[in-house]
Amino acid sequence: MKRIHQTLATCGLRPTRQREHVYHVLLQQRDHPTAEEIFLRAKSEMPTISLATVYNCLEALEEFGLVKQVNMQRAATRYCPNMHDHHHFHCDACENVFDVPVSSPTPKSDVKLPSGFQVSGREVTLRGLCPDCGNGKRKVRRNG
Repeated sequence: MKRIHQTLATCGLRPTRQREHVYHVLLQQRDHPTAEEIFLRAKSEMPTISLATVYNCLEALEEFGLVKQVNMQRAATRYCPNMHDHHHFHCDACENVFDVPVSSPTPKSDVKLPSGFQVSGREVTLRGLCPDCGNGKRKVRRNG
């Protein structure tokens, strides 16, 4: 937790016990959980934490560049602590989300844009079946 405390402080974010704990929960299991999933995990070790506090912590962590939102069509927002350039893969069967490394450094956009547009970032989400679901192994759908 000392390292998490230092990371928050270095980013300029006041390191409260709740922020440290929520960030720790995200770093422990990098499975792109929803805020409710983070709340349930956090509550097991910090019973007094509220869902509102978790949302506030996530908002602050996002604002200071420590996590990012991952939005899938018609699904709850998920959170990702991997701030390196990467894509996401969403399994249509089990609904898990996986990080996919970028094979080579690429420019902010390799799409030909009309004059005047300025790209500040990009998000790529691939969809299909993960190895387990593609091999016929049945997984339980996640809620969220």
